[in-house]
Amino acid sequence: MRPLFKSLNLIKTLLFVLLSPVAAHTAAESESFTFVTESYPPYNFVESGKLQGIAVDLLVSASRQTEKPVTANDIHLLPWPRAYKMALEGPDTVLFSTTRTQQREDLFHWVGPITTTRIVLLARASDQVTINSLADIRGYTIGAIRDDVGDQLIRSAGVKPEAIKNIANATSLAKMLAKGRIDLWAYEENVARWYIKTAGLNNANFKAVYTLKESELYYTFSKDIDRRRVKSLQQAIDQIRSDQQQYQNIINRYLSMP
Repeated sequence: MRPLFKSLNLIKTLLFVLLSPVAAHTAAESESFTFVTESYPPYNFVESGKLQGIAVDLLVSASRQTEKPVTANDIHLLPWPRAYKMALEGPDTVLFSTTRTQQREDLFHWVGPITTTRIVLLARASDQVTINSLADIRGYTIGAIRDDVGDQLIRSAGVKPEAIKNIANATSLAKMLAKGRIDLWAYEENVARWYIKTAGLNNANFKAVYTLKESELYYTFSKDIDRRRVKSLQQAIDQIRSDQQQYQNIINRYLSMP
């Protein structure tokens, strides 16, 4: 009978551990999200060592109304390709700011919107580039960040891989466009113009010659996350956006920068 008693004692021990407050706390911790973002001003960026931006402030404010408030220190700033891959693969990963497109629709759970967005092709104004349709862009060399929405849009438009220059950061792309090393730059217009200015270039020398897509920016949750866990943040963001003054205050902090 001793093996039976040992088995019973083992079961009791396991039940005690699983039902104890420590185990419950550990389980709760395992449900925490990993928040990842990129440098994408004015929506998310670091200045003076502080992570900030429209999307960051909205997330922090909205999360205060949920069971698990988020601070800027909880958010990891990563290169976009790495952050995007993390959100695709999970687990428990939240990525922002993500442009909502048909191509991405079924890849994530979506919370938002954060704000509207416009993905354009930028050219040097002196080149007098005219683009009337997507068919017109195939003769140009286009710069883009890999897996960014601009990159995905030009690829889906049929631009050949050899005509696309994938560079890791926006500052380099702004300088490449200025020097004529690329003909066009596929990127979000507000973000592109932010980087043009911070790179010491004159925005008047660059022109948006074609709009690839008008959409909205969102927080994207990896697909392994239960939709019920997403709902509380969506409700909190809806509440902030319904308060026009509170929402506009967040927008106004950054639209006039840098």
